[in-house]
Amino acid sequence: MKLNRRGFFQVMAAGTATALASQPAQASDQAQASNPNSIGMLVDTTECIGCRKCEFACDMANNLTGQPVKAFEDMKVYDRERRMSENAFTVVNRYANPEDSNRPIYVKSQCMHCLKPGCTSACLVGALRVGDNGAVVYDARKCLGCRYCMVACPFQVPMYEYDDPLTPRVRKCEFCHTRLEEGKLPACAEMCPPMALTFGTREELLKLAHKKIESNPDRYIDHVYGEKEVGGTSWLYLASREFEKTGFLKLGEGAVPRLTEPIQQAIFKLGLPPLALYGLLGAMMWTYRNGDEYIDPGESEETDPSA
Repeated sequence: MKLNRRGFFQVMAAGTATALASQPAQASDQAQASNPNSIGMLVDTTECIGCRKCEFACDMANNLTGQPVKAFEDMKVYDRERRMSENAFTVVNRYANPEDSNRPIYVKSQCMHCLKPGCTSACLVGALRVGDNGAVVYDARKCLGCRYCMVACPFQVPMYEYDDPLTPRVRKCEFCHTRLEEGKLPACAEMCPPMALTFGTREELLKLAHKKIESNPDRYIDHVYGEKEVGGTSWLYLASREFEKTGFLKLGEGAVPRLTEPIQQAIFKLGLPPLALYGLLGAMMWTYRNGDEYIDPGESEETDPSA
């Protein structure tokens, strides 16, 4: 039996429901109207030149490594596919372009800020929440360090400060919410030289994205990534090539909370859940150690370093 991260939560949800009795349907399973005030970012991957200025801007805005801009001019990082970390809330990766070998495709990754986030639903104490503008933000003062959010995220975004033994935090892009409160743009969008990043309301950005596709069908594939994936995300992408071939996960339209909420409900509403959940986890670990395999969707093919 091969199991990926989403499959893991499906088994967890099913096991919890079976062991602890069925629960009423939750709001996350029902269609919800999009907040017209929700912010968004449209990433046009056909415009990105891979300059890494967005990485530098993010680093500075979030007081991460404090490296000078010259450190972000190192293009050797494109020789391998990179993931986000507790000290890098956004990374850009390079992929081969079959249409033009001299013009590779660059893709910026960060928290997608889901409209119905699995991380906020899995968080037992509300350390992660969705703000009024749609940004998914984090309050370290409330965090228990359980890291359920890391497992619940379909994009594998939240990172943990394992090297900090005293006050470790969950780390991720928070859509520069403090800058937004000050009337500023997110740092990455403000810094982007080719204007590959467009900030605005999600509704307006979706209109812009579809207008671009309609006006230039030879340039873009007919798909706005993030419009429907996992119930919709605040970060939206345009591309010239199938998204699965440039590092994007192929995800369904169902919102993740329908899988994570049964766990939270079991813990707080039924009283006994921790024992039952530990039993389920133990059983699954036993299964894996006896020959079955866990497939992490993040284990994708490496990028083409020659691009």
